[in-house]
Parts: sequence; C-alpha cells; structure tokens
Amino acid sequence: MEKNSENGSEYNGSSIEVLKGLDPVRKRPGMYTDTQNPNHLGMEVIDNSVDEAVAGFADHIDVILHDDGSLEVADNGRGMPVEMHPQEKVPAIELILSRLHAGGKFNDKNYKFSGGLHGVGVSVVNALSDRLEVKVKRGGKIYSIAYAHGKKCEDLNEIGTCPKSQTGTAVRFWPEASYFDTVSFDVKSLKHLLRAKAMLCKGLSVDFSDERDGSTEKWEYSGSLQDYLRAWSGERIIQPQNPFAGNVAEEDWSLEWAVCWESEGSQKLSESFVNLIPTFEGGTHVNGFRSGLTMAVREFCELHNLLPRGLKITPDDVWQHCSFVLSLMMHDPQFAGQTKEKLSSRQVVSLVENVIRDRFALYLNANVEVGKSVAGLIIDAARRREQSAAAVSRKKSVRGPKLPGKLVDCTSTDPSRGELFIVEGNSAGGNARQGRDAAFQAILPLRGKILNTWEVSGQNALSSEEIRAISVSIGLEPDSGSLDGLRYDKICILADADSDGLHIGTLLCALFVKHFPRLVREGHVYVACPPLYRIKYGTKLKEYALDDDDLAAKRKYYARKGIKPEKLEVSRFKGLGEMKWQELRETTLNPDSRKLIKLTLDAENSDATIGLMDMLLSKKRAADRRSWLETNGNKAEYLD
Repeated sequence: MEKNSENGSEYNGSSIEVLKGLDPVRKRPGMYTDTQNPNHLGMEVIDNSVDEAVAGFADHIDVILHDDGSLEVADNGRGMPVEMHPQEKVPAIELILSRLHAGGKFNDKNYKFSGGLHGVGVSVVNALSDRLEVKVKRGGKIYSIAYAHGKKCEDLNEIGTCPKSQTGTAVRFWPEASYFDTVSFDVKSLKHLLRAKAMLCKGLSVDFSDERDGSTEKWEYSGSLQDYLRAWSGERIIQPQNPFAGNVAEEDWSLEWAVCWESEGSQKLSESFVNLIPTFEGGTHVNGFRSGLTMAVREFCELHNLLPRGLKITPDDVWQHCSFVLSLMMHDPQFAGQTKEKLSSRQVVSLVENVIRDRFALYLNANVEVGKSVAGLIIDAARRREQSAAAVSRKKSVRGPKLPGKLVDCTSTDPSRGELFIVEGNSAGGNARQGRDAAFQAILPLRGKILNTWEVSGQNALSSEEIRAISVSIGLEPDSGSLDGLRYDKICILADADSDGLHIGTLLCALFVKHFPRLVREGHVYVACPPLYRIKYGTKLKEYALDDDDLAAKRKYYARKGIKPEKLEVSRFKGLGEMKWQELRETTLNPDSRKLIKLTLDAENSDATIGLMDMLLSKKRAADRRSWLETNGNKAEYLD
C-alpha cells in the first residue's frame, strides 16, 4: 500500500479534539438515542419517574404532550436534589442535567433496581433539545432551572413555596428537529409504553394528556401479568386458557412472567422488560426464557411419549405461536447500546433458563391434559417445519412458476435472512444491483407505475406482467392465507423520493395491503427511505437529507455551527438512477445506516386503515377524496 504523504505534517497534537460536557451527544446522537423520532428521549425522562415509583417514593406520573410539540413528565417523587454537590461545588441538579455519567443510580443506596444504568438519560434529553425546563418541589420550596441547546440559560432559582409533603419533579423539553427524522412523537408507541409501566409497577397510576386533540387516558393496574395476557387474548382460543404465570423474588433480582400459545394465524404478543424498561430486541433474559420453555416441553413430551419417531422440537417450534410478557428486575443490567433495547448481561441466560425450566416442567406434569394441549400445538409446528423443509427447496423449486428473468436473486438459501428490494426503473435497479449485499439482498426492477389493484381481484391482478413478477419472486399467490412459500423475510419497496416515487410506493403498498394482508400483518413489508438531497461542505462534510423538512433542519444545525448557508452545496437527486451505487448502498441498502419504515396493519386500526385506503384509491369515490383533501391536505405526512 502506498503511503499518503499529503498534508501529513498537519496531524499533530493540535489535531486531537476533546469533546466536553454534552458535546459527544450532539456530535454523535445516534450513539445515545434512537434518532427516528424523540420517543426515546421521552422514555428516558419517564424512566426516571418510574424509578422513583419502583423505589417506593412516588405513586403518580403525569405525561402531557403540549400543542407546541413539547413533552412534559411530572411525578410526585422526592424531587431532584438541588443542594450543592460537595466535590463539584455546583447544585446537584446541574450535574444531573448537564454531565454524562452523573446520577444517583450507580450504587444501591438510592435505588435497589433502576433502568438508569448508563447515567446519561436526562442529560442526553438536554443535549438534544431546543429547550429543557425543570421544576422541583422539595423541602417546602419550588425551584426552577432551564437550558437551551444543552447550555444553561436560566440559573437554579427558588420560585415559590409549597407544603413540605408536596414533592416531585416536572421535566418539559422541546426536541431539536435537526437530530431526528421527525420531531413528532409517536403517540401510539408512547401510550403503549405508559400502559406497560403502569401494568408492571403495581400501585402506580399514570395519566396521559394530548393537548393537540384534548384526549386523556389513565392507567392503573392491580392485577397480575396473567390477567394482562388473558385480557389481551380476548376471545381467542389459547393454551393454557389461564396462561402459565409466576414470579420469583430474590435479594438482588426478581422475575415475573406469563405465557400462552395460540393457534396458527393469531397475532402474537411479545413484551419483555428489564427494570421496567422495554427491551424491544429481547436479549439474554428472553433467550433464557425461550430455552427454559423448550427444555421443559421436550422433557414433558419424552416422559409422556408424545413425539413421533424422528421428530425433534426446536426452540423455534416452541416460539412460533407463543405470546408472553416477561419482566426482570436486577442490579446493574448491561445493555447492548445506550438505547437499552437489548439486554446483554450474560449471567441472566442460565438464571432465567433454570427458573422457567423447573417451574414450567412442574406445571406441565401437574396439569397433564393442559400440557398435552400445549405440546400438541408445538408438535404440529415441528411437523409443518419438517414438511416445509422437505417439500420446498428455495432455489430449485420442482413445482411452481419459473422465477422472472429480471429478478437478481441473492445467494443465501435461508428465507429468514433474505431481503427483496422492489425497485422503480431499470437504471435504479442497476445501481441497486451494484450496491446490494449479494449474499442476502435480491433486486427486482419494475417498469413504470404498476396497476392500481385496489378494486381488482387477485387473479385479474396477475394479468399484469409486473405484478405477476412480484408474486412469483416473493413466492406467494395473491389472496393466499399461507406464508409457507415466502422466499424473503423482508420485502422492501424502493422508489424515488419525489412525488412520482411516492405514487409508485403507494400503489405497491395498496397491492400488499389488499392482496397480501398477512404478509403485512406479520411485519414482512417495508418502505425504504432514500434521501432527496445531498449536502456537501468542501471536502470535510457529505451527508444526506430525506426531505425538505430534514434539509431545513440540517441547514439550521450547520448555521449554529458557524457554517453559512451559501457555503453548503446542496444537490437534489432526480431519481435513484442518478445516485452513485456507493451512495445508494450507504443511504438505503446497508442495514447499519439505512432507514426502513415497516408497513403495519394491526387488529385495532385495521378497519380504519382499510377505509382510508379505499377512499384514497377507489375510482368510485372521487367526491369523498376531494372532500378529504380539502380538509386534510395540509397534514400530508407518513401515515404509520
């Protein structure tokens, strides 16, 4: 390799940059939070209040989404300490709000169990907010302090008095748009989180208010996880009819769970928590839970001679139709990343596995008929798996139509790993082909806009060459209720970021919702988000903006950094074909840096979603469409 001697003399001691205070967060926000929207910032503040409740110092939390887009979280806990810190010589509340790894959760004196492991929670919220205000009731006095862009703009002041019995903390923050794909909170996810907190923390009441529409909700639970899971399943048939549930509490950890199995096609509930923090990606506690259930089922089947000759039960067989809620409380949990979505504490696997294996084995053998019903569902899943493996060769199909010639397939034969990108246009398809990872990413280029299939039968839709190519490529017939032939785990719609691309994307979404609804319900369909703009500043900076709002936010951000708007070189992509394949890989194809929006169609909102799409896509409803656009046209945004 040839050494680069150009400008080599400039790399010296002065080249080393030291980030102080909250600068590391503002420089690399993705290391500390989820930048898709500000929900994770809200979670950090809510978790602090919940920690007060878990420790026994609070029993009520108010969460208010203000009409100016700010979020306020107030509790009746002890109140953030405002006294002078003995070593740092500043009020303790300033350390909590403005320094990483400052807090009261690094020992067991203040909190036995806490979600605030990293000590960066509310300081990250401060760093990534236009403004943050805190009011504290403590010792009969009311205090306030405020920050702007992570810098203190109002000193800690005593602003009033209150009865000494009234204590608590109220935090209100305005997320800074330049750090997020959208500055709007995902209210549905936020309410789901608050409901889960109230369910897991007995005696805690949570009130939520949305000033934008005047709606309010309150959650307070006195029941068990078994009650919660049974209520979720509703009228659906589950095994056991009373979910298997239990809890174990030791000095330095506790575990609570509820689990049941449902028939094929039911929507699963999979919720896991560590110190009341939702672990959306699971982790070692879920791994231990799954392996414990699997071991107990295998032992029960062998003891009662239930397994057909040669059939083996895998963890996936047990997990396939399993719905569960799992809550672990422990000291010093270790997470994979600052967003705390996946537990990585190694010792937890064997701990949870042993507890669940022993107790589930006892339960099954004490309730043999129930155990046989559960085992029957799992054995059926194992049979289907083996039959599918024997009958279907993903690459060398004996039966069925020939794969379309324009499909550029991946080399992997594992459908669970495969991704299919449905790409608008041949030129874009060529770039996608160069930029993809050939091991697991396949490309299907389309020619122009596809047929609007909303009012077309599945068989008539197949008369379109493009739709037939999609159907054959994914391995499913329109209106099929089975996913047995599915060839890829992710089906990704990739169209230009302009209005034409959005139109094509809408038609593809309509195709999947109308004729492949199960594919959508089970989370296999995604919309890729290519950027609309490229931003360059000399040779030092090159990044991308998803849309006009993102571009405006980034311009505002660089202006604060001292970079004049006219110094930024902004170019608009006319289409995917105009992007270099390296840029398409970096922004849209690479799993580590891309943004995908999952198409969802849950039971709660299914009718409303179908009704809205029918109004927008039906040729017979032009008048309804015009009326809707006149009323709602100014609210154009992604409809998740």
